[in-house]
Amino acid sequence: MRQYIVAYVCVHNSCRSQMAEALTKTYFSDFFAAYSGGTETKPQINQDAVRIIKKLHGIDMNETQYSKLIDELPQEVDLLITMGCNVECPFIPTQHREDWGLDDPSGLPDEAFIETQRIILEKIQSLKDRILTGEIKLV
Repeated sequence: MRQYIVAYVCVHNSCRSQMAEALTKTYFSDFFAAYSGGTETKPQINQDAVRIIKKLHGIDMNETQYSKLIDELPQEVDLLITMGCNVECPFIPTQHREDWGLDDPSGLPDEAFIETQRIILEKIQSLKDRILTGEIKLV
């Protein structure tokens, strides 16, 4: 089975999209090749997100990822996931696009980050399941 290329996009590529990339690479790398990008960047990934993901999953996003523009995404993307930025995302050619409508936990207590990463994991699993059942058709 081939890996499907999934790109997670949000404005700054510093929190939700970074968590999604890290979690996909850690738990779903047999099914997805994960990338993330933003329309702008931040000097570093949200450090609360880094701390929570490291505590819960042992992933150090400071070591494995950085805030990057959508220009750095692969030219061919099977699935484009926008995180819920409430802005118009640029057009990126893809076979399937959906918005996850996630609130940005930046500046909120740890519980918000914990809940966000939990929802992201559920949505990644759902995405995989919908591909496997043929609900999402990819070539």
